[in-house]
Amino acid sequence: MNDKEFIEHVRDRQEMYGLSGTYHPTAMFIMGFDQARAGGLLRGFHEWLAVRNGELSSQHWLGRVLAEALPDLRFRGFENLRLEQKQERQAVDRLFSLVLEFLDVRDDPRALASMYVQYQSL
Repeated sequence: MNDKEFIEHVRDRQEMYGLSGTYHPTAMFIMGFDQARAGGLLRGFHEWLAVRNGELSSQHWLGRVLAEALPDLRFRGFENLRLEQKQERQAVDRLFSLVLEFLDVRDDPRALASMYVQYQSL
């Protein structure tokens, strides 16, 4: 099973992985899997988000994904984060969508090179 298939599997069977459809635990699961792969799963994700949004940011991808999923949310850290069930679902769906979209770029050497060129020009 490759990375994309694994992420799709997790997305489609979240309960099997101990996830309940909430953003923070789901993001931590993906981050943990990235760490288990020595950073290889999401290497370039931060840069890809910057290119995709057309702006550099020092904000961690956890916050950037959440801001994209819920643009009206004022995110001030996970310790104060209280989302409604609908917001949680939106955030989780956006997280999986972005990671899967990124993996298509990451796995295409030309697209990945192009993304890094665009990132350098920001």
